[in-house]
Amino acid sequence: MTTAALEPRAGRRCHTMLNSLHATHYFSPDLGRELGAVGITDPRAVNFAVRAAALGPVGAGPVAAAFYNYKYALVARHVPAVWETAAPSRVLAARTRAVDATLRRLLGEEVLASAEMAEAARLALRAAEACSREARPLYAAHADLPVPEEPHLAYWHAATLLREHRGDGHLAVLMSAGLDGLEAVVTHTATGKGMAPKWVFGTRGWTPQDWAAATDRLRERGLLESSGELSERGAALRAEIEQETDRLDRAPYEHLGAGGVARLTELGGAFAQAALTAGAFPADLIGRA
Repeated sequence: MTTAALEPRAGRRCHTMLNSLHATHYFSPDLGRELGAVGITDPRAVNFAVRAAALGPVGAGPVAAAFYNYKYALVARHVPAVWETAAPSRVLAARTRAVDATLRRLLGEEVLASAEMAEAARLALRAAEACSREARPLYAAHADLPVPEEPHLAYWHAATLLREHRGDGHLAVLMSAGLDGLEAVVTHTATGKGMAPKWVFGTRGWTPQDWAAATDRLRERGLLESSGELSERGAALRAEIEQETDRLDRAPYEHLGAGGVARLTELGGAFAQAALTAGAFPADLIGRA
């Protein structure tokens, strides 16, 4: 273990690279195929099932709480009914098959079998050793799952742990900032780095009317301009949110150390770029429009 000092945003940059590869399976046709094989065909039910399965056969309340920015009515439409179609254990197995197929398709067999992939898996798993379960339900649930033997699946598993660890902390920061689930999405989209509204409507259950109401609330608080862009105050709040999220998420990257973080960021960035080049994400996923 090392306590070497990190650059202020080193952990955030590393997480971004790992999370980019983790997220590919949500947009993969392989996921729809594998979940369809166990009877789950609605894309939104697929999304709830694969991310919540580690929690066990829970109801809509825990899923809505853990996911934060989904409309409760949409969650309740699919959860807990989805577990009657396929138990969480079957969903987790189908998810693993989908991830395997997705990574093989996006990265290729040579990359999956490479020394670099094995190294990335070791580094990411080492970082995850310092994650904490307290008040982090999605991380804690995934941390109880076994680590896959294949390096590319072990890497993806570790990336998932680090993603959910940061995500759980991020939700606490959003609550402290006084942003509800949709307001958090609206402000993130206003940065130009968040999900475009059409994707929010299609995946989170919110309507254009909900979006407009959240926008009005944020304008009243002085966080958005009339144009829909962040005000100076809003931009400062988003920066504070990310900085506090960094603070709550610093343990894994301090544990790995500056050299390890830099190497994992380099390896993860190469994998993420290859996946992006291979068409892992919709072209219109990110943006204000």
